[in-house]
Amino acid sequence: MPNGYGRAMTITAEQKQAADWLLSTTRAVRKRLDLERPVEPEVILDCLRLAVQAPTGSNSQGWRWMVVTDQAKRAKLAEFYKSVGNKYMAAKGQEDTDAQTRKVRDSAGYLVDVIEKVPALVIPCIAGKPTSVEQAAGFFGSIHPAIWSFSLALRSRGLGSVWTTFHLAHAQETAELLGIPEGFTQAAMLPVAYTKGTDFKPAVRGPIEDITFWNTWDNSTPE
Repeated sequence: MPNGYGRAMTITAEQKQAADWLLSTTRAVRKRLDLERPVEPEVILDCLRLAVQAPTGSNSQGWRWMVVTDQAKRAKLAEFYKSVGNKYMAAKGQEDTDAQTRKVRDSAGYLVDVIEKVPALVIPCIAGKPTSVEQAAGFFGSIHPAIWSFSLALRSRGLGSVWTTFHLAHAQETAELLGIPEGFTQAAMLPVAYTKGTDFKPAVRGPIEDITFWNTWDNSTPE
C-alpha cells in the first residue's frame, strides 16, 4: 500500500514528548493574550486546516468557522458577551470559593473587560440543531473535537485562546450581525491572540487513580 499504510509505524520518543507537552500545557489563556499584536489570517487558516482533521459524526464535516477581525463587529460581539458575562461575574462574586477558583474567576472577569480588544474572535458552527438530549451528545461531538484541535494548533504556534460561551445567549443577534444562515448552530466563541510568553505549565490536578474506575463505579483497582 502507498504512503506507509499497512506497515507498522513507530512513534519516536521525541514525538511522544512533543505531543505530551502540547496536551499538558495548552491552557485557557485570558490575561496573557497579547491584545496589541495582530494575528495573521494565514496562521488561523493553518490552525483550522489541522482542526478539521478531527473526527466528526458519520464523516458529516458540517463544521463552519466564522472568523471575526472587523473592529466594529468585534465591538458588537463584545456587547453581547459583556451583557451576560458581567451578570455571571457579579453572581459568582458572591460565592465563597477557594483561592484557585477566585484566581480563575478574576481571569474570566478580565476577559469580559477586554474582549473587544482581542485581535480575532472565532465562532465554530455546526450544521443542524440538536432536537433532544440524546442527540446533543453526538451533535456537539461532531464539532467539539475540532475546536480543541484548533486550540492545540494555536498553542503550537505561540497563540492562545479560551473556550467561551457567554455570547450564545445572543446567538440569534450574532447570526444576524455576521450573516450566519438558518440551520447552523454556534458552538462557542474563541478569542484568539498571540500569547505573552509561551512558558505555560501543566495545571495542578488530583491523582487520576482517584477518579478512574474499573468495571464498577468506585472500584479503583484494575481487574
